[in-house]
Amino acid sequence: MTPALRSAALLAALGVGWFVAWRAELSDVEGSSAYSLFITALLGFGLYASTSGIVIDEFRRELRTVVLAVTLGVLAKVALIFGVMFLVYRQPEHLVFAVAVAQIDPLSVAAVRAKSKMSDSAKALLSAWASFDDPITVLLTVYITSFALQGGAVGGFGAFTANFALNLALAGGGFLVWRLVRRHGVAVSGRFARVVLHAFSAAVVVAIGYVAVTYSLLLALALIGLFFRPDLGRWVDGLAEAGMFAATFAVGLVLAFEFSWALAAVGAVLGAAAFLAQGAVAWVLTLPKRWRGDRMRLSLGQQNGLTAIILALLLEPGFPGAIAVVAPAVVVVNFLHALTNGVYDRVQPAVPKVTVVPAFQGAGFRSTRSEV
Repeated sequence: MTPALRSAALLAALGVGWFVAWRAELSDVEGSSAYSLFITALLGFGLYASTSGIVIDEFRRELRTVVLAVTLGVLAKVALIFGVMFLVYRQPEHLVFAVAVAQIDPLSVAAVRAKSKMSDSAKALLSAWASFDDPITVLLTVYITSFALQGGAVGGFGAFTANFALNLALAGGGFLVWRLVRRHGVAVSGRFARVVLHAFSAAVVVAIGYVAVTYSLLLALALIGLFFRPDLGRWVDGLAEAGMFAATFAVGLVLAFEFSWALAAVGAVLGAAAFLAQGAVAWVLTLPKRWRGDRMRLSLGQQNGLTAIILALLLEPGFPGAIAVVAPAVVVVNFLHALTNGVYDRVQPAVPKVTVVPAFQGAGFRSTRSEV
């Protein structure tokens, strides 16, 4: 599916969700426990799908860049996005919206990873960036919202610390199980035994995922994706693509009774600012020569989705209209992603193809390389 066709399909999914909510009069769908569980499960799967596709050797080599991206990079993006919003609207509360869209959505990255033309190093960087900037933006959302509401309903540092510790504990338990599975897997022979082993590994991932989604320990899912990887072929990428459409449908369910053109205009500016901020930050982070071939694609890599929507749902009680602002921003970001990447694919120079041409020399043939 081309970027343009994928963008059109996502807009169609958004429209279907809108229509269903309007016809069924689902005016408070975001307040239901089923909706919350659904989007949390999708977010958790997106985190796992993104990190499970990381090339570990490349991830280790680019760990320094990843750490910079998910710390200083996130802060720089928030500052740039808020700077644009403040220049246009002069409203300090837009800082929380800037935080909500500063991360890269892991579900979106996982969905397009298989067809990406980036190198393994760039895929590892973008996947890790998308997976691990979520905790940073959640933390920023907690503190900035608490400050803005002067100690409102959002939890503080103690709750965050406890949640972080539980994430590490769950991921640590998964790591111990993985070591056990790996130890026994070395001695396994026969196709049936390997299938059983992969099935057991997949069941463990599902079990950890259930606990993670139920108790909001999604960082654990991102962590186990670095080592617990049952062989599921292309199922993970296919499910990630389906999950992105399901997420867009869920957004349509919310927007049906929250949408206004004034807030959509704010969201459009927010989305454009987020996309431009990614370009600026990624360009700085990839100044070393080894990134030269991937620099533009990483700069055009901003995508938003479930993480931004979940943060908007978190902000909605204290900042009415957050969903109506962030959701259009998500659409604008993904539209710009599809448009710019599609244009770049067309205008970039073609990679020369190397063929082997036999040339007669003496009593035999000599292979010479020529570019076509």
